[in-house]
Order: sequence, then structure tokens, then C-alpha cells
Amino acid sequence: MDSLISQGINLAMFGMGTVFVFLTLLIFATHLMSYLINRFWIESPDSAVSSTPDELNAPPAGPSRQTIAIIAAVLREHRQTRSDRPR
Repeated sequence: MDSLISQGINLAMFGMGTVFVFLTLLIFATHLMSYLINRFWIESPDSAVSSTPDELNAPPAGPSRQTIAIIAAVLREHRQTRSDRPR
């Protein structure tokens, strides 16, 4: 029985160690890619898309009337079919 518990602990430690090493390598690879992108693909200020301050502060456009009507019809249909079901 002691051997079985020992094997289980060894397997758990090997598995957790493998995951730890993989995640550590993933972090280093992500940092390396970020460094390379920032180093070689920096945009000049002239090529960046320029927006006026009014465009940046404008609230996002809401849904259209057609979208609201579609959502209302779907909700109405859902509530109707839900109330028709026996409980």
C-alpha cells in the first residue's frame, strides 16, 4: 500500500512539474514575442490613424430601431412558448 501511495505522489509531482515548466516557457515566449513586435513593428506617429477629440469622446452608437424590434419579438415569442408549456 505504501508503494502505491508513493507512486501516486511521484506521478502528481511529475505532472505538476511538467505543467509548471510548460507555463514558465509560455510566459517567456510571450514576453519574447512582445519584445520583438515592439522592437521591429513600431508605427510612426504619421502612419497612426488620427481621430478628432470629438470622435474619441462620442458615446457609442446604440442599437437600431430594427434591432430593438427583433429583440422584442424574440422575447415575446419566448415568453409565449414558455407559458404554454405544462409544468
